[in-house]
Amino acid sequence: MLKQRVITALILVAILLAFLFAPAVASILFFTVVVTTAAWEWAGLASLTGNSRLLYALAVAILIGLAWTLLTNQGQFDGLAVRQVLGWGCAGWAVMLLWVLGYPGSAAIWGGAGRRAVLGLAVLLPAWVGLAYLRLETSGSWLILYVIALVACADVGAYFTGRAFGRHKMAPAVSPGKTLEGLAGGIATVLVFALLVSLFALPESATTGTFLFLSMATGLASVLGDLVESMVKRHRGVKDSGTLLPGHGGLMDRIDSLAAALPVFAFGMAIMHTQGAV
Repeated sequence: MLKQRVITALILVAILLAFLFAPAVASILFFTVVVTTAAWEWAGLASLTGNSRLLYALAVAILIGLAWTLLTNQGQFDGLAVRQVLGWGCAGWAVMLLWVLGYPGSAAIWGGAGRRAVLGLAVLLPAWVGLAYLRLETSGSWLILYVIALVACADVGAYFTGRAFGRHKMAPAVSPGKTLEGLAGGIATVLVFALLVSLFALPESATTGTFLFLSMATGLASVLGDLVESMVKRHRGVKDSGTLLPGHGGLMDRIDSLAAALPVFAFGMAIMHTQGAV
């Protein structure tokens, strides 16, 4: 099993890097395929079956195309429009935090099949907008790679700190293994990594303070993304979102943290970009 996980992970990293540093059009098309595939899996989490799953994934692809049409002009994002979309996306994650904290009682609000399908749109579409927006920014591929590394830092830091010091459960009804001590260790790891990056590659228009704050918020959001998918899987009664990735479960299981982290980071970068242009 471990060998299978490692081989799958290496293949995924190679594919990611190849498309991430490809021309922007190829990168964004790749992101679209990833999000659409994740939508297929989310449809299963929403209890959709057969043609309904296909239609759901197709609807997400159409909405992505519509977002590109409405939010861009000559291949560049409209700054105000993208900030509004990402802002609403971040607000959606704030609501989902309340649902995680209130689970299982909160399932009365979002637990129906149709409402879980709508919840999937709130998870996936802002993530795509965040990805596409960052990719078109200066050094966009590196910004996305930074977010991926940040999420990994939050996850690894939380894992080892939680194992060593974890005592207080963070959301026991959703993910019994996660602790507040692990969360603190994960965010501390994020801040150390962000500080090191800021010393050598601070993004344009950012100060060290704003970059660290945005990185911390992104790390916290990544934890929430994982908890939200865990909550929906627990409600659905499944362990994984799918079987696409040998040894890793479904694609959604691998990008759940990124789905929350990307719109938060992109929203912060969009605000800093605007302030730096004033």
